[in-house]
Amino acid sequence: METHTIVTLKKGEGRTLKSGGAWVYDNEIDSIVGSFKNGSIVSVHDFDGYPMGKGFINQNSTIRVRMLTRHEDVDINEDFLKMRVKNAWEYRKTVMQSEEDLKACRLIFGEADFLPGLVIDRYEDVLVVECLALGMDLLKETVLKALVEVLSEDGVLIRGIYERSDAPVRKKEGMNPFKGFLYAKDGPHDGGFFNYAEFDTNVEIVENGVHYIVDVVNGQKTGFFLDQKYNRLAMQRICKGKKVLDCFTHMGTFALNAGLAGASDVTGLDISEFAVSQANENAKLNHLEDRVHFRCANVLDELPRLNEAGEKYDVVILDPPAFTKSREATKNAIKGYREINIKGLKLVKDGGYFASCSCSHFMTQELLFQTISQAAKSAHKRLRQIEFRTQACDHPILWSADESYYLKFYIFQVCEEK
Repeated sequence: METHTIVTLKKGEGRTLKSGGAWVYDNEIDSIVGSFKNGSIVSVHDFDGYPMGKGFINQNSTIRVRMLTRHEDVDINEDFLKMRVKNAWEYRKTVMQSEEDLKACRLIFGEADFLPGLVIDRYEDVLVVECLALGMDLLKETVLKALVEVLSEDGVLIRGIYERSDAPVRKKEGMNPFKGFLYAKDGPHDGGFFNYAEFDTNVEIVENGVHYIVDVVNGQKTGFFLDQKYNRLAMQRICKGKKVLDCFTHMGTFALNAGLAGASDVTGLDISEFAVSQANENAKLNHLEDRVHFRCANVLDELPRLNEAGEKYDVVILDPPAFTKSREATKNAIKGYREINIKGLKLVKDGGYFASCSCSHFMTQELLFQTISQAAKSAHKRLRQIEFRTQACDHPILWSADESYYLKFYIFQVCEEK
């Protein structure tokens, strides 16, 4: 896949790359010298010929080159990719809070692990892959083979790999969405690593002491939202003995953490009937069905109805989906976040607790802070901040790669204005 092609930047361009980022945009390039196919490895030089490193090129994408290394003299081969994978695994063994946390975590987080466009999550003995870049798609089999080898060296045996590259954004790379089996340990092996054999894709995991059945085929994204792991844990100490409302509950994650922590009564809301059915099954799995209940509802409609009915909660948790996936839609998203926070705050008892977050990297920490502040003013509430958190450390934030910093999570105590 390596070529002798040289991509040269315009004078004054490549500022993001030079500050530590991983992308070169099409409008930053002055010239491309050499023959290549989309997805090939190319060298990147500054305008004066100074080598900037190597990455893979794709003329279908406005992100023209995604960088793999800052070194010109490094070969992008099997040994290089295994080194990247091993480094990612060693990082997680160092930073995760327990051995148990390693059994359900993000093993590869794209640019932040210097493997751009690639996400790999582990659920016990199953790996789930999302690949959104053409160049990485061509390297995917080599990377996954290396990852299985690295994990096996630590006694972790992977029985299956499933791909969830079904996001529409793949079309921007000139690829069709894909979803399917890649590998099963007990499947036929006749040469290549991928054997495309099927396996049981319902996996039981444990996170913060809560058991879940993860459906890696039909669940959101790669099957489960691992990034809120330690935010859910942070809410456990707050929810003990409390009446809790968990909005946008998905598989019941915050609700079940509250129940496990000893909350007296927990309600989880989600618009997806499939998610609610999963959440109810997870409540039974944890023997919490007497105190943790879920129902299908549009949160935006349900919160005003609860307010009109006079319902109040000790704890309200808002974990909405990304209201914006583009910079252009941010203005409307701010309105959405402000509206949902006003509605949520009105349901919190005086002296109660309120958690609110955004999972869009376009909704910056400053924007979210301003939006919640405006919502509190409109709801006639005063907020006392307990803490601000981000995504779990298996989703590392690479400075200068803005897309790697997306989750912002606030916890407040709520005081009514007198």
